[in-house]
Amino acid sequence: METTAEHTIKHQLDTYKKELTNELGNILNYWMANTVDEQDGGFYGKIDNDNNVIPASPKGSVLNARILWSFSAAYNQNPDEHYLQMAERAYQYIIKYFIDAEFGGVYWTVDHLGNPLDTKKQVYASAFTIYALSEYYKASGIGESKQKAVDLYHLLVDKSYDKERTGYLEAFTKEWQPMGDLRLSAKDANEKKSMNTHLHVLEAYTTLYSIWPEEELRRQIETLINNFLDHIIDSETNHLVLFFDEDWNKRSDTVSYGHDIEATWLLLEAAEAIDHHELIEKVKQQCVKISDATISGLDTDGGLWYEYEPAEDHLIKEKHWWVQAEAMVGFYNTWQINNNEEYLDLSLRNWAFVKQHLLDIKNGEWFWGVYANGDVMQTEDKVGIWKCPYHNSRACIELIKRISRQ
Repeated sequence: METTAEHTIKHQLDTYKKELTNELGNILNYWMANTVDEQDGGFYGKIDNDNNVIPASPKGSVLNARILWSFSAAYNQNPDEHYLQMAERAYQYIIKYFIDAEFGGVYWTVDHLGNPLDTKKQVYASAFTIYALSEYYKASGIGESKQKAVDLYHLLVDKSYDKERTGYLEAFTKEWQPMGDLRLSAKDANEKKSMNTHLHVLEAYTTLYSIWPEEELRRQIETLINNFLDHIIDSETNHLVLFFDEDWNKRSDTVSYGHDIEATWLLLEAAEAIDHHELIEKVKQQCVKISDATISGLDTDGGLWYEYEPAEDHLIKEKHWWVQAEAMVGFYNTWQINNNEEYLDLSLRNWAFVKQHLLDIKNGEWFWGVYANGDVMQTEDKVGIWKCPYHNSRACIELIKRISRQ
């Protein structure tokens, strides 16, 4: 006999799944309708908050890899041929313009015509390309996609992996030589190793492992999980440390709430992918601790703040789209670990915040974010180097999958 509480949860989950399914369709439809560059090929590099295409904008490898991943993953969940066509378009553009045929790896940006622009080899970008190529292989069965993912994996291990101290170094020149500026963006610290790159290398390797379950890759995933447990997760605060020197010495105190909650479910997904029971239990315990630490970044409206600087006791009072998407999945994942309904409620409340404040009902997609007073961050991209369909489509895909299994 179903209890009242069980009936309530079942109803909440049915509604959540229905709304997420609808929203996933909205997100994908936006990208199909607004981002295809019929003139110069591939996808536009930049669209502003009012849906104006910014002509001749650079095209980013991360944006294109995330488009490829999103439409491949959407097709793998719901085999709509339009999704596969979008994935195919992204795949062909990446192969033709972003992958460096001479030195390997992917360029950070190309110009609007596809000519190499910023040719540095950012490990983060190669990781997203591995992630996307692996997912596309599942959708298309095209062997070339799998092979290029494996080739990029071998290249990263050869060029970037720190064999002495473990972990991955951040960035290299076009020719894979050391370089001075290792930063992903202007806001980042110029350090040899970062949490962000390691998180997305782990994510990429987890997906690659699902199509190429080699022992060497399994060992890399295990090592990466231990990098988080031993170095990246601060044992005192249970927040993630963002930057390190090459010896894993801490080089940052900034708290990134979105990365904290994102890491919880990606770490568990990786441990489960390699079926490492001891690590699974360790990660589960750590996930709950990180989730509890993340709660300090929640506002009363269910939205999750962007960052906190402990030294100045300064909270950056912005609520970015990707942070909310990760909170939706991360808190749901924590509920699945310990069955404490408070975490499910946090996921549902965060989605309620997204519906109220971040969905652009008029122009489509999600706003970049809102300020503390609820005003939209108008000057930020709707589509760009960093504004991609990946976080929000993935949150929908992941939660639909998890609710379907309940």
